[in-house]
Parts: sequence; C-alpha cells; structure tokens
Amino acid sequence: MSLERKRINILGTKFDKITSSEAAAYIVRLLKEQKKASVFTPNPEVVMAAYRDKHIQGILNKAELVVADGIGIIIGSKIIRNPLPERVAGYDLFQKVFQQIASEPLTVFFFGAAEGVAEEARNKMIIKHPGLSIIGTHNGYFNKDEEVVNAINKVKPDLLLVGLGAPRQEEWISRNKDQLDVSVMIGCGGSFDGMSGKVKRAPEIFIKLNLEWFYRLISQPSRAKRMLQLPLFIIKIVLEGKRYGVHK
Repeated sequence: MSLERKRINILGTKFDKITSSEAAAYIVRLLKEQKKASVFTPNPEVVMAAYRDKHIQGILNKAELVVADGIGIIIGSKIIRNPLPERVAGYDLFQKVFQQIASEPLTVFFFGAAEGVAEEARNKMIIKHPGLSIIGTHNGYFNKDEEVVNAINKVKPDLLLVGLGAPRQEEWISRNKDQLDVSVMIGCGGSFDGMSGKVKRAPEIFIKLNLEWFYRLISQPSRAKRMLQLPLFIIKIVLEGKRYGVHK
C-alpha cells in the first residue's frame, strides 16, 4: 500500500507532500492492516548527509513514508517552488499516533537512547495516553543487531520506534527490517529524551513561530556545529534546486 500523493525531491531525498494529521492517520492504517513499513523524518542535517552518501539517500527513498521534520525542509520546498504543506515534527507525529492507537489492540516497543531513558519515556507516555500499550524497551547500547532483534521479536510489537540518531537508526531499520516481526518501524531520533523529560521541548511560542531550532541552539550551545548544516543546506538548494522537481 502506498500513498496516493506526489513526492517532492529535496537534494535527492524525496518527501511526501502530507500534513502531520494525514501522516498519523496513514501510520495507524498501516498498523491496523499489519503492513510492514518504514517511516523516516529527516531534517536538513540528514538530507545533507544523504546528499553526500547515496547509500543513506537510497534507504530514505525506499521508505513507505518520509516527512519533513525541520523548518529548513519547508523553506527549501518553497525555494524550488513546490511547497510542502507543513513541517511534520517527529515528536508531535508520535503523539498523534499514540493518541489514536491507545484505544486499539496495538502495541509499541521503544528502542534507543541512554540507559533508563526509554523506560522513563514509556512510563510518561502511558500516563499521557491512557490505554497505550508499550510492551517493551531496550536502550541504544548493544553489541550485535541480533540481540535487539530477538528482544523485539520475543514480544512482537506492532509499532517500533528506533531512537539511535540519524543516519544510524535508518541504517539499522533497513538492515533488520526483514528479520523483525513488526509492522511499522519509525526512526525517532532524540524523541525518547523529550518523552522522558530528560530534554525539555521548546516553549509553545517557539514552536508556533518555527523557531524550535533556535531554542535548541540557545539551550544546547554544543549543537552550534550541527546547526551550521542549515545555512549550507539552504545555499545548496539555491544553487542546485532547479535540478530537482516533483516525483510520484
């Protein structure tokens, strides 16, 4: 089952033209129909990594759903005059999915982050979404893929969130997708840190003004080097944007 909508090509990475609500509904539909699928939420930093590494780009473009997590992606789509409808922040997307499946017989597994973070995220999400069934967690430290795959397959969740950071989480999902007894697998970046309360999200005003990136920068100055990818991304779009267009 594929989306019946067009995709936009941003420096070689193809994004679905979809809103956050539409993306959540699509993921829930995949879960209910037990369709195996991968979902990724790239920001400009990930798109730049994919631009330099065609292996990563190929993984992203084979996913059943790719949404724009980052205002830079939205700006880029406007520069090439094929605007995406809105930013689809991964954290908010997961909350919408959780809300919709809390009343369904669907289960979730959290994989990633530091010791204890996924467990705390699980506890917080169960309180926030009564009825949500998170049946297992595993931190992001492991020696072999099989160790984690076996732990996940033991409980057979419907939805797997993988928070190993990009592009490691996308590569892990791609490498293990066929061995996992899971329906939908989503790369969730640092969302477990936010869900657990370890890292605070930007105040609502920053989110509404599309300045969440700025709040992260001033609250975590160590991210400054990574943030430099945004202006580089915009410059690359301006210089090469005409090479890209709409792809079904």
